[in-house]
Amino acid sequence: MRRRHMLSLSLSLALGTALALGAGTAKAQEFILVQSTTSTQNSGLFDHILPLFQAETGIEVRVVAVGTGQAIKNAENGDGDVLFVHAKAAEEKFVAEGHGVSRADVMYNDFVIVGPANDPAGVAGMNDVTAALAKLAGAEAPFASRGDDSGTHKAELRLWKAAGIDVQAASGGWYRETGSGMGATLNTGTGMGAYILTDRATWIAFGNKGDYQIAVEGDERLFNQYGIILVNPERHPHVKAEAGQAFIDWVLSGDGQAAIAGYLVDGQQLFFPNAEG
Repeated sequence: MRRRHMLSLSLSLALGTALALGAGTAKAQEFILVQSTTSTQNSGLFDHILPLFQAETGIEVRVVAVGTGQAIKNAENGDGDVLFVHAKAAEEKFVAEGHGVSRADVMYNDFVIVGPANDPAGVAGMNDVTAALAKLAGAEAPFASRGDDSGTHKAELRLWKAAGIDVQAASGGWYRETGSGMGATLNTGTGMGAYILTDRATWIAFGNKGDYQIAVEGDERLFNQYGIILVNPERHPHVKAEAGQAFIDWVLSGDGQAAIAGYLVDGQQLFFPNAEG
């Protein structure tokens, strides 16, 4: 009888230990899904900041890195807890239509146009981006566009329009659309000797520059702002609102902003935090 009692007690203890371990594992495996851009991924920023956030909170962040347009569509469908992109007008529309709770500025950098060292369009050193684009079009110099409705692509199209150039009419000629992320477009563009509009962070981190260099920079119209938004849990009840908001709060906090500012490649700061407060 005593042996049966001891066996029962052992089984109870084992079960209790297993349940406790299971609960701990479940907590350790808590995660959120962030819909973001290829630039934040390709630049290496997430590899730098996400382990810091997880160490502090125990929450894992899994990133879907696509063009901003696709990231917004995914978030509209409820495929994510947080949206972290760089197309302010589209982000504000996302919130206004009830897909997101609110939007906050996180950080900024800028866009640049890179090109081959021989500079066939003669734009190297220019800081008037629309004048440079007009020269590119006039020379029919090869230009590689992401063509993927990303934040970078949206900015590029806005600049072509400001320059008075109809790039759709040139599509398939000197104007080539890759339909790819920033890193892939840089690879394709450098391979074909084309000029490329890229965010500076991805360019700095890009490892296949060859003889390419920054040709056009410094125009205020090349400013590149990033924002962050919690996907609306009232629209999508499965959204992990508490954990998602914890990530947003951390990114906007002193610790998160310092982590962003502290990310350097070859001694160069890639993103500049500008959260309010």
